[in-house]
Amino acid sequence: MIYLDYQATTPVAPEVAEAMRPWIEEKFANPHSPSRWGREAAAAIEVARKHVEQAIGLSDGRLAFTGSATEALNWALKGTMEKAPPSRRRIVTVATEHAAVLDTCEWLEAQGCAVTRLPVNTGGLVDLEDVRAAVDRTVAVVAVMLVNNEIGVVQPIAEIASIAHEAGALMLCDAVQGFGRLSIPEGPDLIAVSAHKIHGPKAIGALWMRNGAEPAPLIHGGGQELGIRSGTLSPALCVGFGAAAKLAAERREADHAHVETLWNAALGQLSPGWTVNGSADHRYRGNLNIRHDRLDAARLISDLRDIAFSLGSACASGSGRPSHVLRAVGLSDREARSSIRLGFGRYTGADELIDAVRRIDTAARGQQGLAA
Repeated sequence: MIYLDYQATTPVAPEVAEAMRPWIEEKFANPHSPSRWGREAAAAIEVARKHVEQAIGLSDGRLAFTGSATEALNWALKGTMEKAPPSRRRIVTVATEHAAVLDTCEWLEAQGCAVTRLPVNTGGLVDLEDVRAAVDRTVAVVAVMLVNNEIGVVQPIAEIASIAHEAGALMLCDAVQGFGRLSIPEGPDLIAVSAHKIHGPKAIGALWMRNGAEPAPLIHGGGQELGIRSGTLSPALCVGFGAAAKLAAERREADHAHVETLWNAALGQLSPGWTVNGSADHRYRGNLNIRHDRLDAARLISDLRDIAFSLGSACASGSGRPSHVLRAVGLSDREARSSIRLGFGRYTGADELIDAVRRIDTAARGQQGLAA
């Protein structure tokens, strides 16, 4: 199989698997136990926490491990609105956010909060003047993702955070697709990240919180994590996340250069007729979302079963609905259904990518009765 679905998940790095192994096999103690083995596990978690914090690269904050980035985003939004004064009952977000943000905002609307969803241009970028016009003293939090999971567009996070702060609001950044790949800009007060998007294990994420911006607890119980998040932590998962974050920080420049090479190689194999969805300039280039007129993208995936790629977000792939992101950038339902997403990164070989894109191109042309 040729794996081109890096936005859905990434292969676990060998170094990560090796770091996790002792904590899966013989070092199984509860890290919240006062025993010597428990304290050893707790110490390993603190080392991992430091690695993730260092990879985020911001100061004056602390990081809490969560069960996923989805939990972190739910916690950030719900907990912030719980603590917000009655005069600040509004959220500002963007139409192309991940479902973990949009669906949480919809739930909060049902609880009496107001939500403003800003549009994007055809490149997928939000207009800073729209942000400025929407954010006032009634807003508690502005939620914008760093890198879009479907089209890879990079939003101007530092500028958006500055606008939020001018109005006294907090800024939440979903950095899941950018963490470990791009530098996280200064400015956000809350940042959600995930391990399995940076060659770490699944079922663990984290929420970085600027000092004083901590949300109210979402999960109640023993308060094991910083006293504000309950549940027994998995030393294996935390250690894996820490190892993946450390490796991503060390390899960031090399990984970036590799992805740029792959992006150019992939584009070079596409025949005329393909269009890149989203801005090609303001973009993480490990995400190539493309469309071709009259392409049956679902059939293409079925015909090329030894190549793993997708139609869009893996979190919404079973809904049957056209991508809300592609509709937001102005595509029709038909154009959205004629789009595919190719995701590549650290362990993608140039030769296998070229082979895969050539076969995708040939199969797409074949659907339209064109000569290969």
